Amino acid sequence: MTQRLYIDLHIVQTVPPANLNRDDQGNPKEAVYGGVRRSRISSQAWKRATRRHFDAQAPQPDRATRTRRLASELTTRISRSTGLDREETGPIAAALLGQLGLSQGKKAGDTAYLLFYGNAQLDAVAALVTDRAADLAALEDKALAEAVKDLPVADAFQTGHPVGVALFGRMVADIPKLNVDAAVQVAHALSTHETQLEFDYFTAVDDQNERDETGAGMIGTIGFNSATLYRYATVGFAQLTDNLGGDTDTALDALDRFIDSFARSAPTGYQNAFAHRTRPSLIAAVVRTDQPVNLVSAFEEPVAARAGLQAASARRLAEEYLTATRIWGDAPLYTAASHTFTTRESHTKDTAEALTHAFGDGVPFDTLRTSLREHITTALEAQA
Repeated sequence: MTQRLYIDLHIVQTVPPANLNRDDQGNPKEAVYGGVRRSRISSQAWKRATRRHFDAQAPQPDRATRTRRLASELTTRISRSTGLDREETGPIAAALLGQLGLSQGKKAGDTAYLLFYGNAQLDAVAALVTDRAADLAALEDKALAEAVKDLPVADAFQTGHPVGVALFGRMVADIPKLNVDAAVQVAHALSTHETQLEFDYFTAVDDQNERDETGAGMIGTIGFNSATLYRYATVGFAQLTDNLGGDTDTALDALDRFIDSFARSAPTGYQNAFAHRTRPSLIAAVVRTDQPVNLVSAFEEPVAARAGLQAASARRLAEEYLTATRIWGDAPLYTAASHTFTTRESHTKDTAEALTHAFGDGVPFDTLRTSLREHITTALEAQA
């Protein structure tokens, strides 16, 4: 396995009135931190948005799927490759997956939990029976199970992981052999300041109202808030490389795609009502060899709104990084930042200078990704 190498990503991003990730009451999720209530977006919500973003850029076989309907998906693949109908291939799919011992859900054919797999992995399982599917379809259940019991079904899920599974891992509590340790950790996004829950009272008018009719066709409320968020994720490059079969180049590609998608993605909750998509104002990358370091402690004392929040938040993050580096004697292998702050504007001059002092001169996002890959490659060659 590659020696320890961690890539920390620190993002400051402001979102307008929005409800990106709702709680059980339908309101934006929150958390108390530093003694005040903050806006919060769960790590699960942003991981899913990230995964869907980079899957959209990949060919279909390289994508990953998370579903309870594994048997149905396998049935479809066997039917597609053999020309048999689903009534014939359904028992074959059930017999193949029966080897794994997956816990069954309440609905027939569903598993008890979501299973995360690569599309190419399930294609490989279907390929195990393509040449003999017609003969297998003619067998009774017991004979069918006996006929496929020695096929390497589990092996298909243990190798050839797509980027999604290699990055985010797979947990199957009752079948440890299917587990994949995640290479990525994502923190819950948290506002750098105190937030207040607000409500949008809305009415909808019936377009077919008669002239003498008044009033709304529907009345309702949507909870929302607006926030400048601190987002953090870290990638364990050694684990990522191991999950991808030791292929360093593929791991570098996966890391680059993750950084791009993590920066550009956003949860889609109520997006039609709020059009909340923004881009980060700061993306800082830190390559370390000791351990990942979340810098949320920069915002334990909430940022106070004076002339906005995002410049003050970015400056606070840079100061926290410098303090932590000095106190702990850290010596990261590489740092880089892409941000929107400039010394030409008086209200962002201090922030731009602080970011340069902490992470180096700001660079375009594409340059950050390119230089990060180059420095990691150099570090890997030095380790070898």
